[in-house]
Amino acid sequence: MKVWILGSGLIGGGWAAAFAGAGHQVTVIDPDPKAEARLAELWVRAIPPMARLGLAPADTGLPGVAAQAGDAGDAPDWVQESLPEDLALKQSALGGLEPFLTPGTIVASSSSGLSPDDMARDMGHPGRLIIAHPCNPSYLMPVVELCGGSATPDAVLARATQVFGAMGKTVLRMNRIMPGHLVNRLQAALWREAVYMAAEGVASLGDIEKAVTQGLGPRWSIIGPSTVFHVSGGDGGMARFLTALGPEFERWFATLGQPRLDAATGEVLIRGMAEADPRPVAEIAAERDENLVRVLSFLRSAEGPVRAG
Repeated sequence: MKVWILGSGLIGGGWAAAFAGAGHQVTVIDPDPKAEARLAELWVRAIPPMARLGLAPADTGLPGVAAQAGDAGDAPDWVQESLPEDLALKQSALGGLEPFLTPGTIVASSSSGLSPDDMARDMGHPGRLIIAHPCNPSYLMPVVELCGGSATPDAVLARATQVFGAMGKTVLRMNRIMPGHLVNRLQAALWREAVYMAAEGVASLGDIEKAVTQGLGPRWSIIGPSTVFHVSGGDGGMARFLTALGPEFERWFATLGQPRLDAATGEVLIRGMAEADPRPVAEIAAERDENLVRVLSFLRSAEGPVRAG
């Protein structure tokens, strides 16, 4: 399959590695003169862990790079748009891209939370546009969130599910459009409370991070947040849990914070991160990728429990 990636940033470069690793012919479209060097740097980080997980041959070569669609050769079968989260920019880019596409080309946006209907405003064929939002790093993380717009035929989503399934991705199909999709909304809900507790001085940001990585994360990698409480109900499952602790959780719900990301809160977060982990971001990301290989390898060996969660 011939694939165009719009943008060579963190998400676009990650998608380029994912598609190239799966054997697709990839061209990255980005007018930035540094795009090729940026991709080469990402390749050094991405391909070795992908190869260890069987997601790419160790000798996966760099994709081609074009400054604009007119320089990218024949029309692609698939476009993965990974531009900055700017609605006007995406509308303009997607509308301008259509003359270079065939009627069957699927356009997938990596948008973290924008509506496909809004993004398709300038497209002559809006039904070809879908949301295909990855988790970061997109070259390792398995989840892809799929959502169509009001004009998207089921056949387009079915085709997208096949494409990502063949790449080893776990597809989450959304039944309707929701800002932030699934993963980011759940992530935002947890982070909102983390920000609130840090800003209120309830605990250090470092200990709040450990509450997730060592308290919540190990269980959540095997079963989801609702299954955690279903199991806590013992033989009575969720019904017993709700009877025993439902009212108490409602009391906690009422005390959850509504922080603002203002200057004062930002300073708490910036200072807290510097204290919790002063390493360069690139070093943290490299360790994340190294450990993700171990975690994902384990999850593959526990497919049954993962599906159940």
